[in-house]
Amino acid sequence: MARLWRIALQAVCYAACAGLIGYFSLLPSYRPLPAGQAMVKLTIRHAGQPVAECRQRSPAELAALPPNMRVATQCARERSPVTVRLEWDGAPLYQAVLPPSGLSGDGAASDYRRFVVPAGMHRLRAELADSVREPRRVDRLAEEVRLEPGRVLVVDYRGEQGGWVFR
Repeated sequence: MARLWRIALQAVCYAACAGLIGYFSLLPSYRPLPAGQAMVKLTIRHAGQPVAECRQRSPAELAALPPNMRVATQCARERSPVTVRLEWDGAPLYQAVLPPSGLSGDGAASDYRRFVVPAGMHRLRAELADSVREPRRVDRLAEEVRLEPGRVLVVDYRGEQGGWVFR
């Protein structure tokens, strides 16, 4: 008799667990974005230009160095911070100065942001400046984008592929 009670209690527990799993698989419904909204994701991983130009060491400087350190060209490791600006229909959506990573400030600057925006046709403009020596060096891209409700637009900077990519 005790064995039957144990089996019945196990069946009730299994049914309760299955019921909970079934309930949470159907309800409550999950909506990643509100109705009529879309998402813009900004991703950046870019190393800025070197802060200073490389210089040639003089023969006297080379002679003063140990033999294993004698390199004719001396280059600074530090990189420029990366300035990012994103405009949505002419209004600023995001603006930041991203410092280089690494102990010596010689790594890539990186950022990842998400913005919930209204769906429809919009004008998107992205700018990136990566040199303190050449402040007018700015990579820009402006496009008309159509965002469907619930869709995601990825705004990515890929220096090796020529700059900004909207996909």
